[in-house]
Amino acid sequence: MKTILHKAEERGHADHGWLNAHHSFSFASWYDPSKVHFGMLRVLNDDIVAPGEGFGMHPHNDMEIITIILQGALQHKDNMGNGSVIKPGDVQVMSAGSGVMHSEFNPSSDEAVNLFQLWIFPKEKNIKPRYDQKTFSVESRKNSIQTVASGFRKNGELYIHQDAALSLSNPGKDKPLTYTMSQKGNGVYVLVINGSVEINGIILNKRDAMGAWETDDVRINPLEDSELLIVEVPMN
Repeated sequence: MKTILHKAEERGHADHGWLNAHHSFSFASWYDPSKVHFGMLRVLNDDIVAPGEGFGMHPHNDMEIITIILQGALQHKDNMGNGSVIKPGDVQVMSAGSGVMHSEFNPSSDEAVNLFQLWIFPKEKNIKPRYDQKTFSVESRKNSIQTVASGFRKNGELYIHQDAALSLSNPGKDKPLTYTMSQKGNGVYVLVINGSVEINGIILNKRDAMGAWETDDVRINPLEDSELLIVEVPMN
């Protein structure tokens, strides 16, 4: 098994006042040649958007975009006619494909929204754009791995146009889990949302992440009650 460690404090950071963003991979004006992507995972942003602020209408193409709300709410609108407010427990996917315009705003007047947004390269370009969202039970990911989006159509998760899988897990202290790859040759990127875990002899704390590949599975040992984001992607 090969691994790479990304410490929380080594992420890119941009504070625009209305937006406080941390970047796991090179994004916007922050560039680190050692952190451009992990396999087909191109972007993993940890954003805090101030009340009443957001991203105006802007374009995307040829990217699978997944948004996970940690705290607060986010209002989405796009040129496909979709409009919704997503909250904790909700996951949103958008296949930008041949081109889509969308906006994202914090509709609250007093509460910031904290979200993860991930971009994954699709397995085909120029597909028809699509949008979907779903609410997932937080209780169902306790001491378990809950897949919320994938290209494998396994268990009612949202579909993304790549042989990849996004999962969430809330393991309790001393309740180890093993993540098994859905596809041989894939790698997995594990980010600690909260808590502390040990993987392959390395301790990961809040917002630390580890990528692992050339293995069929990864054993995760929680050192305290934790919350995890697990992203499995093709490596090339």
